[in-house]
Amino acid sequence: MNDRMKNAESMSLSAGVHSANLSPVQKGALGLVGSGILIQLIYWISFKTQNASVWLWTSILLVSAGSVWYSYETYHAHPPGIKNNGVWFRSLTARGSLAWLLAVILTGFYILLYWYPQYLGQGQGEGGANSGLIRLFDPLSQYLKGKPASQWFVYGTFYTLIMFLMGIKFIYKYRHDRYQVLRTLSVLFFQTAFAFILPEILQGLNRPYFDFKNIWPLNYYFFFDWHIDGLIQSGMLGYFMLFWGIVSFLVLTPVLTWFYGKRWYCSWVCGCGGLAETAGDPFRHLSSSSLKAWKVERWMVHGVLVFVVVMTAMVLYTRFTGAANILFLNSYQLSAWYGFFIGAAFSGVIGVGFYPLMGSRVWCRFGCPMAAYLGILQKTKSRFRITVNGGQCISCGNCSTYCEMGIDVKSYAQRGQDVVRASCVGCGICSAVCPRGVLRLENGILDAGYRTRTKEELDYEERSGMKPGVNK
Repeated sequence: MNDRMKNAESMSLSAGVHSANLSPVQKGALGLVGSGILIQLIYWISFKTQNASVWLWTSILLVSAGSVWYSYETYHAHPPGIKNNGVWFRSLTARGSLAWLLAVILTGFYILLYWYPQYLGQGQGEGGANSGLIRLFDPLSQYLKGKPASQWFVYGTFYTLIMFLMGIKFIYKYRHDRYQVLRTLSVLFFQTAFAFILPEILQGLNRPYFDFKNIWPLNYYFFFDWHIDGLIQSGMLGYFMLFWGIVSFLVLTPVLTWFYGKRWYCSWVCGCGGLAETAGDPFRHLSSSSLKAWKVERWMVHGVLVFVVVMTAMVLYTRFTGAANILFLNSYQLSAWYGFFIGAAFSGVIGVGFYPLMGSRVWCRFGCPMAAYLGILQKTKSRFRITVNGGQCISCGNCSTYCEMGIDVKSYAQRGQDVVRASCVGCGICSAVCPRGVLRLENGILDAGYRTRTKEELDYEERSGMKPGVNK
């Protein structure tokens, strides 16, 4: 027993040492990334206002080139397949000192961005000139919409750039899996085109800011007075946006979820999910799969859904009747609470800042009302499930380890039971990291037993005269 423990310890130490070794080329690539970030920090701290365009594009070029170069150098020489070696032995991915440092930096930056933008250089008052970090992004903002940058423009730029660069890294890492490549390209497209470029152009044309992929209840302010009034005042385009928003959650969402499960949104369209999959990929194994975490998740995510439904109902009631108070609740106060605690603190600050400590889907698991709505539909009215070939399972545990939603997939595989869970976002990583091909993402038909067979299997059984359920 002692020899085995010593061997395990030796392997652990060697894995940790190996993970810390970087080639000179990788170090050079990270040096470019660091130089680009340093340029932005200098411009921010010195509160410069001159030559913003040169500083901005130089920093973006350095960060982009260094990031792509590092990703290529890390993965191109290795054969396709699983590349998660050593994640439990690196300080950054094992809740070590670097993880805590990154969590503090991310959380602190989000706090400044949401509530103290003046410390980032946000211009004060009507027409106040920007300086510092926000001034750095003025040239890009002027190009897209003809207006100076705001804290939210800086946020959107950072968000999209990081997601795009980490998406390239993700594609290199999982290039052996066509599904991962396609869904990553999809979320990058929707984030870049629909969540960033198009809304900014609309603002430049004096139209309302509108993200066509942001659906209620995730888009909690959709039915707020200021939003509806802004759409109505924009004429036919505004009415179309209002129509699209209503149809999206009443018709489009249930129909697509019936056919494809919640993955059509959470893993192929949503920007929150896109950032979690790309920038959050190194931390996916940190998601707790304990029974306690699952119970907390169920209460919290459905509690937020109830919160947003009640708030929306009250906001609409106030709009049509003029009465702000219902019993002891005030619609304006309730919407303000939701915007602060859920829309900002939870989804933004905690949702991203806690990646290095709690995994990449903290917001999606515990707070996203859209995930809760989709999950209810997926659990009760969807053809999507992860089918299992239990006879091939070797209980390696890769599937459970890398499930970012904390689902114990291995227990399903060991029982030969298909995975039909409200929380599953259909990312497919469990299938990608399975060395035996046990798991498949399919649109099946639920039979009377616990195993779900595909339509092709059912057709074969019918032609063969087999009784339903004999292959459970």
